[in-house]
Amino acid sequence: MERQGLVTTVTSRVGVAAVVGWVGSARDRVACARRLLDDFGRRGAALPLPAGDYAAVLACRDRILVMRDEQARIPLFLRESGGRVSAVGTSARALGSVTELEPRYFCRYLTGNMAQQHTDLTPFAGVCRVLGGEIVELSVTGRMRGRTQGGDRRVRAPDPSAPAADGPHARRAAAQDLRLALEHAVGRRMGAKTACHVSGGTDSTSVALLAADLPAAGRADPGDLVLLAGRFCGGELAGEQPYLHAALEEIRRHAPAARPVLVDADDVADFDDFQHHAGDTDEPHAHAFRAPFWARLHAVATELGCDTLLTGCGADPIVDANPFHLHRLARTGRLRQMAGQARAWAAGSDRGSRDIVQAYVVQPALPLAAERITALVRGGTALGGLGTFNRPRWLRSGFARAHGYREASIEESRFVYGRKPEQSLYDAANYLAAPDPLSWHRARQDGFFLTHPFLDPEVVATMRHLPVDVAFDPGRPKSVLREAMADLLPARIRGRAVKTPFNELYVRGLRTHGDELIDLCRTARHPLIPEMFDVETLCQAVREAQLGIGDSYACDRVNSSLALVMWLERLDQRSGAVRPALPVIAGS
Repeated sequence: MERQGLVTTVTSRVGVAAVVGWVGSARDRVACARRLLDDFGRRGAALPLPAGDYAAVLACRDRILVMRDEQARIPLFLRESGGRVSAVGTSARALGSVTELEPRYFCRYLTGNMAQQHTDLTPFAGVCRVLGGEIVELSVTGRMRGRTQGGDRRVRAPDPSAPAADGPHARRAAAQDLRLALEHAVGRRMGAKTACHVSGGTDSTSVALLAADLPAAGRADPGDLVLLAGRFCGGELAGEQPYLHAALEEIRRHAPAARPVLVDADDVADFDDFQHHAGDTDEPHAHAFRAPFWARLHAVATELGCDTLLTGCGADPIVDANPFHLHRLARTGRLRQMAGQARAWAAGSDRGSRDIVQAYVVQPALPLAAERITALVRGGTALGGLGTFNRPRWLRSGFARAHGYREASIEESRFVYGRKPEQSLYDAANYLAAPDPLSWHRARQDGFFLTHPFLDPEVVATMRHLPVDVAFDPGRPKSVLREAMADLLPARIRGRAVKTPFNELYVRGLRTHGDELIDLCRTARHPLIPEMFDVETLCQAVREAQLGIGDSYACDRVNSSLALVMWLERLDQRSGAVRPALPVIAGS
């Protein structure tokens, strides 16, 4: 964190604040950090946490406050013993001991891609996580006084199954609200030199167009704008090039000074340099297999001196219609209405009505039972029937029983679906769309922040309260977003409904590195690995994934397990000491 811009320190009559990241505005970090200190430093203040990407420690005269924003992009940890906190930091590894690990964490981690980030468990015994949107109050001697959520920014949602009044008029009004929320979200995140990831899809192009249009319209301070894109000249991803060029051309029409940078990525494959990407983060990182592509883009942003990088991550679950409203219709007895809307949903997504009901009504109601039944029907291979919460066959049953895998699966299913899955979708999306171990690892290494406007609390609140009939337009995904951006998006992008996935990179990575990954598992020396895993069954799962057996959930379980093996193997090779965060922006 020695590079300029990652840490802001301010002082006032209230005390001293150290803020990693930015509060309120990425461009005016000092003033916003001072405002945070003055607002929360007053005794009795019960304010909602401001928007931003930050972790902060406020040392007041009579207490210490430790907090994170709701998006929780920047991690924050406490080392606690006997009700007293002895250290606070953004690195769990720096606070913990590699010889004192917490097995319950690994069971929780293996239940799903988002599991470890919304619970206070960490890999290290005695080190706990400050949760997103949480405020921890300590005495001046470090005694724990309490942990609370920082106010409530959420908008109360009306019944999303209620019909929208005035159809098209309601959608236009919703589009205007979403446009305003997105403008605020992008404006808050623009720095002195902002990079925008541009892929040619609706989401990233919308963010980049707003970043270009706001300064041009005089609604944001001008700054250098870099348009960062990965270019594929061969394979199925080459089909994205016409959309990419259309996006860049339109963005530069609004901001002629914007600098497009196309990064050749034809030689990139998933699992490249897996030892580094999976082994060097503070925590096991389930998405480490995809890091090579992002790392190449990040390296260019670093060379250009960018201080923030905007992405379109998170748009799919946030601004598309919420399919879990079908669960609400079913549990409130409106079965005929549910069946009709399920048929409309199926027609608009090229899926069968039975598949829609299974995914959004049955599975949320009985997730673990449904998965066990599926596992029995599809048994026969290591990946057969392996769903979101089922125990992978390579995770030893004795380890799972001893350290609470079943309990962790139940807790995770409650988080993902909750009693009201249509609301839980938004909470889960924050952790599924952009897990923070990779973005934070790169931020400390590169000196800039990766940030996601679609996950901004204001954007989430705007979409959360929309009735289904407004948000859902069969055959036209993200209809409200498309209407909100109709004056900016080029026609080629505004009308597209399908984007090429990155499956080719994954297949190529497994074919190239599959034998290396199997050797990694068989030669691993950390004692926890054979205690936790049946290594040969895990190797079989890698072979099956190479052959295309198993669905995306099953492959995710393989990816996260491989990342955990590499992380444990590298644990003793890196020093737990991390150089202290230096305050590089100061105000008094």
